[in-house]
This record gives sequence, C-alpha cells and structure tokens, in this order.
Amino acid sequence: MPTRPAARVALRLPTAADAASFLAAARASRRLHGNWVQAPSTPAEYRAYVKRYGAAGASAANIGLVAVRGDDGALIGVFNFSNIVRGPFRNAYLGYYAFAPHAGLGYMTEAFALALDHAYARLGLHRVEANVQPTNRRSIALVTRVGFTREGYSRRYIKIAGRWRDHLRFAMLAEDWRALKRRRKGGGR
Repeated sequence: MPTRPAARVALRLPTAADAASFLAAARASRRLHGNWVQAPSTPAEYRAYVKRYGAAGASAANIGLVAVRGDDGALIGVFNFSNIVRGPFRNAYLGYYAFAPHAGLGYMTEAFALALDHAYARLGLHRVEANVQPTNRRSIALVTRVGFTREGYSRRYIKIAGRWRDHLRFAMLAEDWRALKRRRKGGGR
C-alpha cells in the first residue's frame, strides 16, 4: 500500500526548544527582513516572543505559529495573530515573515492558507487584517496572491526600526476565504 507524502508545510506553536534555530534563522534573514520587520534576535527577545505568542487557549489575545517544512521541520516563517478580539468583532491583526533561504519558494503561500484556516476554523475569527509597508513588494504580492482585499492606507502607522512607517491595509473575511477555497477546489482561480 503506497504511503501518503508528507505535507510541504505545517504550522505549530513556537516553543522554547526552537530558540537556537529561530534566532539563527532570524539572523540569516536580516537582509530579507530589512526595515519591514524586526524578528526576535536575542534569547531574551525570543523568550518574550514565546511568552506573548506561545499560548493556544481560546482566550489568548496573541497566537503565534511557526511554519515548518514538512520533510525536515526546518523553520520557514512565522505568522503572528495579535490583538485578537472575540465577541461580535472577532478580528485579529496578522503579521508574518519568511526566513531565508526559504523565501520565494512557495512555502509561505501554502503556510498562509494554513494560517487562515486556523484563524477561521480554530480561532473562530470573522476578519483578519494585514498591514504592509508600501515598499515591501514581495509581501504585497503574497497577501494579494492569497486573496486579501486592499482597504486603505495608514500614514505613520507602526514604529519599526525607530521610525513611524506608512502601511497599506488589507483584510480577509471568513466568507471570502471560504469562497476562495471553494473556487480553488473546483479548479477555478
């Protein structure tokens, strides 16, 4: 009987055991991340990251997921749901970044779909927002490829690397994601 091939990517919570590989991946990705994101770069920053994003409970306000390659478990990227609001709003902000040398190989597109499945099915969210700096063309291409809708422009929105930076606002609704998945499953795009 043939065995089923392993998935190319999987998501899981970050753990303390990931510290060395996470920090090495972040260090190797500094040029890739540029001024767009500041991944934890010290053991103390990583511990704070796991403390903030490592919870999986239904009441957690922040949940982080590391994307790993299916065949060897190599860290390929990160998805952070923050400021999760439940109740009638059911919204979260999503930050994400890839690790070199895995950027540009399609892993993040696949992992993004898993992150959205997690957001809508497991977290029960209705809306996920992603904010991207206008000069980050690769991130804009990714969020657009996954199916987010551009909703606006926020001046001096987030302070990154010591500077207030403008951002484009994108969002995905649960019903949009379900419709996209049905269309893709049916063979259309």
